[in-house]
Amino acid sequence: MDFKEYPDAEMMMMDLADILASELKNALLSHDRVTLAVPGGTTPGPIFDSLCAVNLGWDRVNVMLTDERWVPETAERSNTRLLQQRLLVDKASAATYVPLYADASTPEEKLPALAAHIAPMLPINVMLLGMGADMHTASIFPEADQLDLALNGKDVLVAMRAPGAPEPRITLSANVLKGAMSRHIVIIGDEKRAALEKARHLTPKEAPIAAVLNGATVHWARS
Repeated sequence: MDFKEYPDAEMMMMDLADILASELKNALLSHDRVTLAVPGGTTPGPIFDSLCAVNLGWDRVNVMLTDERWVPETAERSNTRLLQQRLLVDKASAATYVPLYADASTPEEKLPALAAHIAPMLPINVMLLGMGADMHTASIFPEADQLDLALNGKDVLVAMRAPGAPEPRITLSANVLKGAMSRHIVIIGDEKRAALEKARHLTPKEAPIAAVLNGATVHWARS
């Protein structure tokens, strides 16, 4: 794991947007199409605001989420909605969005079809992850119902339900996350820095983020 500390979050977000753009451009030099995977939530929004305006071959980029809440894409808690508003705009509107949600009451109903659509796009070329204070990443939560499958299985996608998560989730498995060719983790604040340090000494079952730290670059700012 590489650790990069920034003076403030604004500088970190701008730098990360530049890094992701540079890695996408490099990947496009040797691939007809490339895949970018990103998290939802509030943290990456400023990165998306900068990244979407970068001039690169977006029409050859597949964009997917690392995880999604099983809610309609128009819902306030939809990660897809965030991408549509802040990443898949401007120049990045030419990218191909690869959904992790389909219209069904449970993720299990659509899991096989969604996974089959994603599989040919793997491995992910460039990936950005977040981390919760509980040391979860994507929607791989401690004490989740399918934690062992998400951490140790070979499935592309896993449906997850976890304490504290109001709705079912769908997440890329740790196997897919670890297979990304470039992996970045962005965190803000002392609480998450402490959680990261704790996770380095725990098992992935106790701290799911530990499953993807090896080979990753962690970007941190206090505020």
